Amino acid sequence: MDGYRPEGDWKQRITALALRVREAFGQQPQLAAVWGRYASSGTGSRLVMEEVLQALRASGLPDEEIPARYHRIAVLIAALIASEAGVSTVTPGEYEQGMELFRVAVLGADPERFPALAHFARDVRPLGADRHAAFQEILAAQLARIEAAIRPS
Repeated sequence: MDGYRPEGDWKQRITALALRVREAFGQQPQLAAVWGRYASSGTGSRLVMEEVLQALRASGLPDEEIPARYHRIAVLIAALIASEAGVSTVTPGEYEQGMELFRVAVLGADPERFPALAHFARDVRPLGADRHAAFQEILAAQLARIEAAIRPS
């Protein structure tokens, strides 16, 4: 959180913060799983919590809805970051082995037993593919749900 300054509207603030946290844990993936369990234990975590809560207040949500919305965002961000951290700790050999297992399981899917998987096999991507875009899309969808819940003044 060193040097962080909130900028933009509430959605931009939360998105920028989430990407900042993601980047920080990308540099220290071994800490991501711990953070996912004990997110409120340190000053940095409390600063993240404070910024998300302030951004949600700025959104126009009624105060009684903010804690639940905060919790959904926190769980989402922690889960996505912990998932990425797990993937990033895989050795190159383990990664190649996993990719081969994925190719065999997906491309070799029996169309009688797994008709949808066989149909989409060439387009289904492994979980490790394009995680940055997936992170942003999933977060944007959650923020859009919050925006839709805001009552017009």
